[in-house]
Amino acid sequence: MRVLKKGQLATAIAAAISTCVWCSSAVAQAGTDGQAAVWTAKEFRFTYQGFTTKYSCDGLQDKVRKILLELGARKDLEITRWGCAGDSGRPDPFPGVAVKMNVLEPLDSATSAASEPSLPAHWQNIKLRLDHNALTEAGECELVEQVKQKILPLFATRKVDYKSTCVPHQLSPGGTRLAAEVLIADPNPPQAAPAAS
Repeated sequence: MRVLKKGQLATAIAAAISTCVWCSSAVAQAGTDGQAAVWTAKEFRFTYQGFTTKYSCDGLQDKVRKILLELGARKDLEITRWGCAGDSGRPDPFPGVAVKMNVLEPLDSATSAASEPSLPAHWQNIKLRLDHNALTEAGECELVEQVKQKILPLFATRKVDYKSTCVPHQLSPGGTRLAAEVLIADPNPPQAAPAAS
């Protein structure tokens, strides 16, 4: 066990207090962006059309699932292959998926009549990453463009930051970027008290 001298102890206490003050300030700042929200059902069909990267229907299904979860869709979403002409596991000329999902919408006068109960949520900044390898991710710029056009509008978003220098059949690492603040359910929201019997 290390013993601190009187001066060292005072310095350690001061550092701990300032850290606690900073932490509570950071928590208070994070808490100011809270938002009551409700789950809203959405259904859509998405067909990918690209020249640089080809997907199998299974591959597109996996990519779309990852994207939807990252954007805040509820984990019970359903994604099925749609309009696929090729065999499973082989690149398809126009792979497609049909999606049923629930997304968070801010609670306001338009959603206050919803049958779903409201829950605490917050705005979270996400940067859509489809691959950890910059070169491989560069090949998915056409998918990112189509996600921005056809899928992102289904979610409550703000501060969308989009840039694209996507050129078919060319790889431009870092040339395409999609980031936004999306509505995410708070982890472990408080549970309602059980009804008295």
